[in-house]
Amino acid sequence: MGKIIVAGIGPGSREDITPAVVEALGMADAVVGYKYYFQFVEPYLKSGCECIDTGMKKEKDRALQAFELAEQGKTVVVISSGDAGIYGMAPLVYQMKGEHDSDVEVEVLPGISAFQKAASLLGAPIGHDMCIISLSDLMTPWEVIERRIKAAAVGDFVTAIYNPKSHGRYWQLYRLLELFLKVRSAETPVGYVRQAGRDEQVIKVSTLGAFDPEDVDMFTVILIGNSQSYVADGKIITPRGYYRQEDKSQETVGRAIMMESFHTIAGELKRQDYPLGHKWALLHAIHTTADFDMEKILYTDDRAVETIYNKVKDHSLKTIVTDVTMVTSGIRKGALQRLGIEAKCYLSDPRVAEMVNVQSSMFNETITRTQAGIRLAVEEHPNALFAFGNAPTALMELCDLIRKGKAKPAGIIAAPVGFVHVKESKHMVKPFKDIPKIIVEGRKGGSNLAATLCNAILTFDDAAQLKPGRDL
Repeated sequence: MGKIIVAGIGPGSREDITPAVVEALGMADAVVGYKYYFQFVEPYLKSGCECIDTGMKKEKDRALQAFELAEQGKTVVVISSGDAGIYGMAPLVYQMKGEHDSDVEVEVLPGISAFQKAASLLGAPIGHDMCIISLSDLMTPWEVIERRIKAAAVGDFVTAIYNPKSHGRYWQLYRLLELFLKVRSAETPVGYVRQAGRDEQVIKVSTLGAFDPEDVDMFTVILIGNSQSYVADGKIITPRGYYRQEDKSQETVGRAIMMESFHTIAGELKRQDYPLGHKWALLHAIHTTADFDMEKILYTDDRAVETIYNKVKDHSLKTIVTDVTMVTSGIRKGALQRLGIEAKCYLSDPRVAEMVNVQSSMFNETITRTQAGIRLAVEEHPNALFAFGNAPTALMELCDLIRKGKAKPAGIIAAPVGFVHVKESKHMVKPFKDIPKIIVEGRKGGSNLAATLCNAILTFDDAAQLKPGRDL
């Protein structure tokens, strides 16, 4: 009885064929494979070794031929490009051995896979968790492939793409990009190598947003980085985390957990085509509340987050005024310090109690302490960003002062919570078209929501890469 050796011959260059495979080829009585690959192994074959071509898409015929020859007592090497166990002949040979209850000995010799060769040429893009997806739907239904694409994108895996495109399959790669861009930054590095290790080799580095599917063909391997991947000196690097190990702070751990949470939330949104500013605020809101109802009730004016952030960036916004101290406490101190912004709540200001008493005794007007605090805030900071997480009366007071021309806020975050005047206060703020607004509609809201929406604005420059948690 002979033997079948299933050997991966690497991506195509002689230096990438392992010594074990070279030795096996030298012992072979017959080599079975697709004729294109014979050119890479012929120098290692002994005199009289038979090369048997079964043609493209004839894998079962190829395996059957190998068993027939091995049962004649011959040593047969079945060759696959790359690694024989990755989209190669090894699984089929083992399946056929079981189906035929064959006594032929089967051995598998690993080879350098095309994605490994491509990765080495692109730098170090597969330094962390990764997966491989073939876009060929000849033997796998597209519905299954699409589920795997979504899982890879949401799971933040570095992803290698095999069989990205052919004459008959032109749209699948476009669909993959569409799915990835729903949860990954357009700046995510993408590298692709055509004919890796061969004379016709082409290497390119791009991004998810700039990548053109028309540049690739069936001889191309694509590597999509994860959220940590970056480009340096034309090479893609995906860090494993050695440098992070030097920093054992809770900040690093906390940010890593927050990033994982955001990717999870992004993957579970009912819509994936939200404008970036709205999506960034929405992710913060859901992360804080674990309430996906936010997808229905979080309202933002067109480019509200971007507009307010630009005021932060150009230093025209210097103050955030809150209705209660709990909102102020939730705004990240590191962000405020980094950006040179002051967050203030006037509720504990001694002038507030005095104003409440004066209004009651002299003007027979009953106002809340939060209303008084907003009046004082508008006198001192009429152009601040105002954030409300508790008191609808304070928001209503700001609306009245805006209408009187006493305040022109840089923006408004309207998230008071409760049952009395809450809905009405949010309706009152909407007509101010020239003021960018973020509103948690209905009864829901809270100090934690108002604070996290402030944090979303202060870290908007991290939104495109979906990297929350700065300044934790």
